[in-house]
Amino acid sequence: MKSMRILEIISTVNPAGGGPIEGIKQLAAFNAARGHKIELASLDAPDSPYLQTVAMQVHPLGPALGSYSYSPRFVPWLRQNAASYDAVVVNGLWQYSSFGTWRALHRSSTPYVVFTHGQLDPWFKHHYPLKHLKKCLYWPWAEYRALRDARAVLFTCKEEEQLVRESFWPFPDNGIVVSYGTAGPSGDPQVEREAFLDRFPELRGKRLAVFLGRLHPKKGCDLLIQAFAQVLANDPSWRLVMAGPDQTGWRSKLTAMAKNLKVADRITWTGMIDGDIRWGALRAAEIFVLPSHSENFGIVVVEALACGVPVLISDRVNIWREVVDGGAGMVAPDSLAGTAQLLQAWTNLSAPEQHEFRSRTVECFRNNFEVSHAANLLIGTLQKVVRSKSTC
Repeated sequence: MKSMRILEIISTVNPAGGGPIEGIKQLAAFNAARGHKIELASLDAPDSPYLQTVAMQVHPLGPALGSYSYSPRFVPWLRQNAASYDAVVVNGLWQYSSFGTWRALHRSSTPYVVFTHGQLDPWFKHHYPLKHLKKCLYWPWAEYRALRDARAVLFTCKEEEQLVRESFWPFPDNGIVVSYGTAGPSGDPQVEREAFLDRFPELRGKRLAVFLGRLHPKKGCDLLIQAFAQVLANDPSWRLVMAGPDQTGWRSKLTAMAKNLKVADRITWTGMIDGDIRWGALRAAEIFVLPSHSENFGIVVVEALACGVPVLISDRVNIWREVVDGGAGMVAPDSLAGTAQLLQAWTNLSAPEQHEFRSRTVECFRNNFEVSHAANLLIGTLQKVVRSKSTC
């Protein structure tokens, strides 16, 4: 396989932004080890502390201005340096990083592709109609152009590709499903587990239902708290772990909800965690729960599987079919009834039945989501893009 020079573009490398940056790091590490040169451009300020979390070479082209993350340095830099790369991969939409790439490259000989990362899911259309209207006005002259002139629009699963056409029109016919993946944990399981429990000693000896992700309405955090109160409030052996950053100020409402439901003392809020403590949260979990209303892929779901943890997810997590087919978790609708059903179904299982679920998790991860498969698919797609002047 011929080595490639690839530039990944993302608005920010801040890990609090969710799964895309983690996916980039994992895929890049695998492909770099096989001789490909991977660099990253972001709209972060050069002194951003997050830059130290990325092993590959990063070109910070900020500081970005406003919620759109506009940076006047981005387009000139990309035009000047585009010829140094065989292909450019844009990660995400609705930030200047995508439209700016179009401005810089749509007449360039350097091809680019776009990963939408679930940002065209129709859930946003239905739950934020005013914001969606604003995006519709913006769509024809910005994001649509960026997607139309890309050599390919990349989707992480078939479900995502099918959903995007419910959100915006027109939509270009240049989509490719390339899968996605991540590396499993490489640390010592006991060390990581102890790091987490040392940080939160009140959880030792408890059965843990773990949520790990951004505290955001689309993640269904409120459903999880209510379902926990319905199903497990009277079982003192269980604790709910809500791990992740509060990006929208929602935590205060969630904690008030937990207090009203009389389960506040049964919930541990960890805030942003990373490294051994983050992996330890998954290692210590009996179950991982994500009742999300919209989840393009769910890197953390895959990480839980890699740690041997059964996953209880909604049918809005786009990899739910792979989870069910692999016998590694349970799926229900993204509603309070569905989330309560998941918790009740797990607790109704016998110990041998729970063990059967756990025994299939790592195999499910390896068969569907291990990083080597996704990385090879991405490189193969980019090589086709480079060879062809037409849309893949």
